[in-house]
Amino acid sequence: MQGTLTPPLVSVPSQSTSSNQGPPPTASQISNVGPQPSKTLSPSGPQPSKTVSSSGPQPSKTVSSSGPLPAKSKPTNVRHMRRIIAEDAEWSLAIVPLLTELCIQHIIKNFEKNPILKQLLPEHQQKVLNHLSPDLPLAVTANLIEDENYWRRCCTKRWPVCHVSKHGGSWKHMFFERHLENLLKHFIPGTTDPSVILDLLPLCRNYVRRIRVDQFLPPVQLPTSPLTREPSESESEVESEEPTMDHYQLGDLVAGLIHLEELDLVYGVKDCGMNFEWNLFLFTYRDCHSLAATIKACHTLKIFRLTRSKVDDEKARILIRSLLDHPALRELDLSHNLIGDRGARAAAKLLSHSRLRVLNLANNQVRGPGAQSLAHALAHNTNLISLNLRLNCLEDEGGQALAHALQTNKCLTTLNLGGNELSEPTATLLAQVLAINTTLTSINLSCNHIGLDGGKQLLEGMSDNKTLLEFDLRLSDVAQESEYLIGQALCANREAARQRTLNPGYLTSPIIANDPDHSVE
Repeated sequence: MQGTLTPPLVSVPSQSTSSNQGPPPTASQISNVGPQPSKTLSPSGPQPSKTVSSSGPQPSKTVSSSGPLPAKSKPTNVRHMRRIIAEDAEWSLAIVPLLTELCIQHIIKNFEKNPILKQLLPEHQQKVLNHLSPDLPLAVTANLIEDENYWRRCCTKRWPVCHVSKHGGSWKHMFFERHLENLLKHFIPGTTDPSVILDLLPLCRNYVRRIRVDQFLPPVQLPTSPLTREPSESESEVESEEPTMDHYQLGDLVAGLIHLEELDLVYGVKDCGMNFEWNLFLFTYRDCHSLAATIKACHTLKIFRLTRSKVDDEKARILIRSLLDHPALRELDLSHNLIGDRGARAAAKLLSHSRLRVLNLANNQVRGPGAQSLAHALAHNTNLISLNLRLNCLEDEGGQALAHALQTNKCLTTLNLGGNELSEPTATLLAQVLAINTTLTSINLSCNHIGLDGGKQLLEGMSDNKTLLEFDLRLSDVAQESEYLIGQALCANREAARQRTLNPGYLTSPIIANDPDHSVE
């Protein structure tokens, strides 16, 4: 029929067109194009359909080529189209974690309440250990975790400076030793509960080999009431020497440490400031007797040091008596105390009734008689390799006695007699010792009065010595030329020692033995 109207057709762009001009328009885009221009009806047939372009918000219209192109008019209702993407804060591209990872996270989170480690595979154990907190209770970790990396994290978090080499190279040993030392340093008798230390014993007994405590706190003394009776003069003297209570007693602790090898103690207080009192640095007789019983019962103890604790002759004799015939003791250090000749005689007896290798009595009050006792024991000793008597007052009486002992001793390698008021007579005998002794490698005679003649005699003795490597003569009034020539002899000895280390047959080589320029006297 001629009067029938043909509805307008919306042409859909082809695939090639849409790929160049963008995605096809949506229904909302088509509906928002705006009012359509009026359509002209041709009686001859249907007119070309309109084409909507997706290149922009304003669609283009295709009209019949039979008539002129209508002018473009801007629509009044323009909407800028943009792409909207829904955002979910919890949505992630990460994959779902494996069940083993979820289990490991659960074990780490609940390790304190339910420690599971030994039942896991080795790679899973390592993951758990790498993420465990270093603040877990020791009751959980002490006997369960052996991983050194975990204990290294525990040590570095607690202490800024860590010398693991001083603890046998083990981070776990270092942690327990320093933790126990810290408890002992801050233990206050009568105030701190002893169970704080004893409860740790089952956890650390297998890992503590050294205890080094440079502070023992005394008990807290309450201020006396002014209404109390004033003590008599004798009572006040006793109270000034002995406190009402003693320091922490180590007996129970040391008895439980089955691998303890070193005990280094100082009975004093650090950083006392304006609260200084002499009683803070008092090593009482009760402390002494308790410590003597402790070290006597510790059969694994190899090194015992008690320094800067005001140990006098009586206390030294009590301690040394407990060490007689000790099966394991190798080093005794009682330096920086108040030990005199009686204490030195006790130490001389110990040399004959032990396997002691190192004896240190530096900075005490040993004089000639005490040195003579030590010399008598040294002459027949076959174990001691180091003797330190620095900063005593031996004088020539003691120095000559020790020099005579060195003429027969065949084991001592290190001797320190610095600061002992020695003079030329002692140097004369030591020169004779240097000519015949073949075991001494280090001698210290600094801060004495050797003098010019004594220095020359020592130089003569060094001309026949091939084993001494160190000889300290500083501040001993020796001529500079003698000191220089002695130094040259020491350099030659050190070079020969180095050659012997590199070539064990250095001195017995046929070439050297037959060469008169390298003859050995």
